[in-house]
Amino acid sequence: MAFSQALWQQNHDLYKKILALPFNQELAAGTLDPKAFCHYVIQDAHYLLAYGRALAIAAAKAYDADDVIQFSEAAKIAIIVERSLHNDFMQEFHISKTEFESTPLTLACHHYTSFLTATAWSESYPVVLAALLPCFWIYAEVGKDIVNQSVANNPYQAWIDTYAGEEFNIAVANVIATVDKVAACCDQDTLAKMHAAYTMGAKLEWLFWDSAYQQRQWLGLDHI
Repeated sequence: MAFSQALWQQNHDLYKKILALPFNQELAAGTLDPKAFCHYVIQDAHYLLAYGRALAIAAAKAYDADDVIQFSEAAKIAIIVERSLHNDFMQEFHISKTEFESTPLTLACHHYTSFLTATAWSESYPVVLAALLPCFWIYAEVGKDIVNQSVANNPYQAWIDTYAGEEFNIAVANVIATVDKVAACCDQDTLAKMHAAYTMGAKLEWLFWDSAYQQRQWLGLDHI
């Protein structure tokens, strides 16, 4: 069994919980509260900048030239997508530049981005890849799962199409292949760390979507 297959099987129940989240189910049905989606878009833009930085660090730690190219390009794409959120979704849902810039990271976004950047700086290349993988893989699978459930004239169809699309899924398949290639050369201790990093990333994916649906903020802490 490939390492990635073991990762997916061991975290399959967690993926099912992510798929069942009201955010994703209502997104497919087109009934998601626009305020929840706006909350998500703002936090996702903040997240993608940190994710791009973590990808750039992965590129710097990569073992060979092909991996350097792969993750340098992925870092660039993460920033391009972050900027496109401003030009597309934020404009469509009337989120101003001032509103975006004045909205702090939520607890969930802060936790997730801190985990990624801390792992990127402090851990070995294989562990960094495992921490980065859930964002690629889970988004692709959610996109494929909900695209066929999406209703006609869904206001969120563009988001669904992005992650269900062939281009994104090819990129994800390439990342999975790289993870398997790297894992094949790792000792058992490193593989255990990779499993733990992937599972934590998957848990934080669940938390990120749940936080967006609940529109959670730093309530009660404004005076600190």
